[in-house]
Amino acid sequence: MGVDGHYVLNGNWEVSPPGTYEAAGTPVVYARAAAPQETLHAAGPTSQDLLLQILLQEPNPGIQFEFWLPRERFGPFQVQTQALGWPVRQPQPREVEARAPIAPPPLMPTLAPDPCPPCPDTRGRAHRRLHYCGSDFVFQARVVGRHRQAQETRYEVHIQLIYKSRWPLRTREYVWAPAHCPCPPLASQQEYLMAIRRLISPDGTQDRLLLPHAGYARPWSPAEDSRIRLAARRCPV
Repeated sequence: MGVDGHYVLNGNWEVSPPGTYEAAGTPVVYARAAAPQETLHAAGPTSQDLLLQILLQEPNPGIQFEFWLPRERFGPFQVQTQALGWPVRQPQPREVEARAPIAPPPLMPTLAPDPCPPCPDTRGRAHRRLHYCGSDFVFQARVVGRHRQAQETRYEVHIQLIYKSRWPLRTREYVWAPAHCPCPPLASQQEYLMAIRRLISPDGTQDRLLLPHAGYARPWSPAEDSRIRLAARRCPV
């Protein structure tokens, strides 16, 4: 519903068909599948407030939402959420429409990689079971980006399959590794099985997905898929 009190879709007891609607100065894409799930996506920015009303005639299946703020408004919003006791999730990568390919830049001399000591050997069933049972998330994901920031490494991953999840996950997430030379190292454009923990800072201002040092991150394969499913059955109840 817009600020003028008129429904954009599904108002006045009328069900609107899936499609693209104009609301608050931006196209809003409405999708409804055969399953009891509906999604709304607006690229923004919005020019006015929108009121979302939910009518339930059955048990509440849950509602998930996310939004982006202009950089200059994120600071005051963070202060407000901290005062309310809400943990603020780290800004997530935003999917954008595909663009025409750009000509590659001229080749530059390849820099030698930073010297990093070898990672400890963490192979074996006991290690796999330990990390699966003690983690908050286990998923298959493709690494689409990596950024070194101070003494941390931030991976941007595209989640393909979720084996374990104590909280909802987005399709794209940031995974943090607490070292300049993370162990195990993850290669870009490769798929891995990862056991991840959720880390919330004591003041509640940071909410991260953490790949522990010497944690579980193995290249995905049908064999590793079978091993991780076996580890799941051996976790203590």
